[in-house]
Amino acid sequence: MAERGQLPPPAKRLCCRPGYGSGCRPGQRAGGAGPGGGALCAGPSSAAAAAALGLLPLGKTQSPESLLDIAARKVAEKWPFQRVEERFERIPEPVQRRIVYWSFPRSEREICMYSSFNTGAEDPAAAAPGGAGTAPGGAADAAADENRLPFRRGIALLDGGCVDNVLQVGFHLSGTVTEPAMQSEPETVCNVAISFDRCKITSVTCSCGNKDIFYCAHVVALSLYRIRKPDQVKLHLPISETLFQMNRDQLQKFVQYLITVHHTEVLPTAQKLADEILSQNSEINQVHGAPDPTAGASIDDENCWHLDEEQVQEQVKLFLSQGGYHGSGKQLNLLFAKVREMLKMRDSNGARMLTLITEQFMADPRLSLWRQQGTAMTDKYRQLWDELGALWMCIVLNPHCKLEQKASWLKQLKKWNSVDVCPWEDGNHGNELPNLTNALPQGANANQDSSNRPHRTVFTRAIEACDLHWQDSHLQHIISSDLYTNYCYHDDTENSLFDSHGWPLWHEHVPTACARVDALRSHGYPREALRLAIAIVNTLRRQQQKQLEMFRAQKKELLHRGVTSVTNLEGWVGHPLDPIGTLFSSLMEACRVDDESFHGFSDFTENMGQCKSLEYQHLPAHKFLEEGESYLTLAVEVALIGLGQQRIMPDGLYAQEKVCRNEEQLISKLQEIELDDTLVKIFRKQAVFLLEAGPYSGLGEVIHRESVPMHTFAKYLFTSLLPHDAELAYKTALRAMRLLVLESTAPSGDMSRPHHIASVVPNRYPRWFTLSHIESQQCELASTMLTAAKGDVQRLGTVLESIQKNIHSSSHIFKLAQDAFKIATLMDSLPDITLLKVSLELGLQVMRMTLSTLNWRRREMVRWLVTCATEVGVYALDSIMQNWFTLFTPTEATSIVATTVMSNSTIVRLHLDCHQQEKLAGSARTLALQCAMKDPQNCALSALTLCEKDHIAFETAYQIVLDAATTGMSYSQLFTIARYMEHRGYPMRAYKLATLAMTHLNLSYNQDTHPAINDVLWACALSHSLGKNELAAIIPLVVKSVKCATVLSDILRRCTLTTPGMVGLHGRRNSGKLMSLDKAPLRQLLDATIGAYINTTHSRLTHISPRHYSEFIEFLSKARETFLMAHDGHIQFTQFIDNLKQIYKGKKKLMMLVRERFG
Repeated sequence: MAERGQLPPPAKRLCCRPGYGSGCRPGQRAGGAGPGGGALCAGPSSAAAAAALGLLPLGKTQSPESLLDIAARKVAEKWPFQRVEERFERIPEPVQRRIVYWSFPRSEREICMYSSFNTGAEDPAAAAPGGAGTAPGGAADAAADENRLPFRRGIALLDGGCVDNVLQVGFHLSGTVTEPAMQSEPETVCNVAISFDRCKITSVTCSCGNKDIFYCAHVVALSLYRIRKPDQVKLHLPISETLFQMNRDQLQKFVQYLITVHHTEVLPTAQKLADEILSQNSEINQVHGAPDPTAGASIDDENCWHLDEEQVQEQVKLFLSQGGYHGSGKQLNLLFAKVREMLKMRDSNGARMLTLITEQFMADPRLSLWRQQGTAMTDKYRQLWDELGALWMCIVLNPHCKLEQKASWLKQLKKWNSVDVCPWEDGNHGNELPNLTNALPQGANANQDSSNRPHRTVFTRAIEACDLHWQDSHLQHIISSDLYTNYCYHDDTENSLFDSHGWPLWHEHVPTACARVDALRSHGYPREALRLAIAIVNTLRRQQQKQLEMFRAQKKELLHRGVTSVTNLEGWVGHPLDPIGTLFSSLMEACRVDDESFHGFSDFTENMGQCKSLEYQHLPAHKFLEEGESYLTLAVEVALIGLGQQRIMPDGLYAQEKVCRNEEQLISKLQEIELDDTLVKIFRKQAVFLLEAGPYSGLGEVIHRESVPMHTFAKYLFTSLLPHDAELAYKTALRAMRLLVLESTAPSGDMSRPHHIASVVPNRYPRWFTLSHIESQQCELASTMLTAAKGDVQRLGTVLESIQKNIHSSSHIFKLAQDAFKIATLMDSLPDITLLKVSLELGLQVMRMTLSTLNWRRREMVRWLVTCATEVGVYALDSIMQNWFTLFTPTEATSIVATTVMSNSTIVRLHLDCHQQEKLAGSARTLALQCAMKDPQNCALSALTLCEKDHIAFETAYQIVLDAATTGMSYSQLFTIARYMEHRGYPMRAYKLATLAMTHLNLSYNQDTHPAINDVLWACALSHSLGKNELAAIIPLVVKSVKCATVLSDILRRCTLTTPGMVGLHGRRNSGKLMSLDKAPLRQLLDATIGAYINTTHSRLTHISPRHYSEFIEFLSKARETFLMAHDGHIQFTQFIDNLKQIYKGKKKLMMLVRERFG
């Protein structure tokens, strides 16, 4: 007997003997067994039991169920046991037994759900060893992971005979499960206890100490034992029923024996309870009855499966703290999948579990840190938040949730929404998209500045969805019946309820309507979801046709004005609610699901109580498809409609990346479908519409400047249509090549139309964060067309023209040029000359684009172009040299282009005759002279080299060098050319250039490691070898330009070792007499050297430190050697030293070292 009151856990309610207190129900229970009596769970016939457990259809049983079992089963499913007790004055014991018997869960599906992550197997039986289920991907390691899941391990324990001592007392099941000994672990026996109510497990305990979200393997093993072997389980009525049947002596004996068996555990508790019962005013005596943990649920107990809330919170907190490492992102996605699984089973724990997860997400300390630092969250973490928002959307759109439950969720969502760190729907940027119930902003705030609008968070859509309902009668008929038509309906307006076939339409903001479909699917109503999806797709197709007709009527005016209207401010692909993905998945699911399982949970109309026509529930839904159409064709068509929609690129990096990602995901799914003739017709139909539908299509003739480009989609369309309709394929792909956001003259918008995008998004250069990805996709589309057009001169010309017009990135054009070159020169075929010319033309465009801009690949590009021109032929090489100034810098033209063209390898590769060689050489020389004139500093040497074999050209190049030497050329450039001249056998010209170089040089006293020193020494050696006159002419230049004493002394020493002009001009030998240091020109050099030493000495002494003293003494020693070369050098040096000692006498230590060395 049940009573209400303060309940100590784990008991559900209070039970008392008849006649004790006014609150107790009068009357005596009928029947009974002796003290301690029990019985096996004797069930109905085995066939009936199998049917009840869902193993056999009821129609196939061998004998009908008893009325008692049918009634008991229904009562056990729906009624808490307290209500049964209160409703009926006398409950015969056999009836109680059958209710208790049927109250335990009968399906393994829920046990599997609460003891494993969803592995994709719908049927838990298939997940059992030897079943049909396989691990994802069929990989051995994945299978091993699955075998470690509690559900699998529980099955193994059950099959291994490890479950024993199973006892059911009322609504409480207990037993022991033996864990076999492992290599490092001894055998353990786990005590398991399970409470249940209305076919749900409400609490579990196990001595294994499991700390996890899921039930442990021992709970699984005991539960499955009870489901699979109900006839082997001892069944007793609730313990309070047994106690009611005992007299005082029996009760005393019972209590004393119980205390004796468990005296160490229960004696303190027993004594405490005895004291309280004997106390007249104790709390325990203020309530009637006593707790009974086996007595089942009270009326107001929530009927839901046991979920360890603390463990859910701990696990989510742990995964979040790992920051995406150690597979935590995957684990969180599995938890989200578990929520969806629960929703599909219509399990109230789905919302409960999501609430726990959301609370942990909101408490993540990284949110406030990122907000303070202005840092964006990681992409994977951002996607987890998206899934969180989408799940809440599904939950609040549950068609059967109670109003108070929805109000509770709304309150919680608003609370989270108001937290400062709550993530925004589109990342870190404000969102200008409309709310769920309006396709366009038409209210008073339609033109409100976006900066003043509240930011939309990941919960905003779910909050808005709380205002949606399912009571619309038209909507009810659509989702409830396959035969809902109106053939007499002739209203052909934009929002008509039926189309021309009489088929139902559903006019609602498309993402909102699709959110309804997702909610129906998520809550286990696949048939209803499919019906609504078909109505939405038929509505979209009708709208598409209407839009085409409307555009054709206004086409001339719109094209003349060069404007475009965008009717959808938010794109369906990349939308937070993923409407197209939802429709596609729903329809594709229907292609794979057999009719029987598709209707498995479909009691929608029964629950809604709106539609009376239940007989239509199981009729095929393809009633509303055209002849020859199927769910598959409908899925493909709606995907093409969504992908081809003209839509504005959203603000923010994350939203833009999501557009690209979702588009690629949808196309990836489409690519898995093998195209047949029926699907090709759909592709043709949609491609034609997209090309002709103007502003309603992303492939219309005129689109908005900021429309999402169609490159990725068009590439898929192109490859799909090419084998069937090449003309249409190329037309579609060529139309898609444009990238108006980079065009300065792109249409900015039709300001006259109230819903035009320009009225909401101001005309400005947009921040397209994904522009590089978009350009690469544009490049891929072009490359695909080039490959397909090989061998077709006309198509190649058209594609080339499109590339030149629409691609604005030099690196991508260069890639296309390289691609075309590779395709044209495949090893297994002759070169395709047309494609080679396309490749060359693209290469030339790259040269022109990058000529005046810095590009780190420029050198590679120039070399490649010469290679490409070589493959095209001698006329192409001649052409690029004649037009070099539009393609190359002078340096590139001489050092790379002309040099490569004139190389032996090029001559051999092209099999050139003498005439062709001479023509190319003439062009190269002309190029070289032009470049030398334009940039003598960098091109003179290359020009001289290229003109060597032509006397006139060489002399011209030499004269260009002489003319530039006085003004524009540096000493290093002149020295380099001078050395080249000497090497080529022009010593006098080399001498001339060396003297010009010396006039530009200036070496100060401390530049004794200057890179030009070697050039100076070479120039002096060259002059010395030519003769006394040449040496005499260059020494004044050296004295003027070089102030470094060590360099001058080195030159002086070299000039005194040999006679000048030992091998002079014309091979004449000189007299062999050494030059005198007392006469010009060496006297001038000697004086300059001594003077440089004196000046350098004074300069060094100005800022000398003690650690440089020894180095300074060595310097003076070298100076003395030079002084001594003069006839009075000894005297000069002595005077010099005396002078130093006088001037720098303050540096006593240094002067002491000077005296020690030099006196």
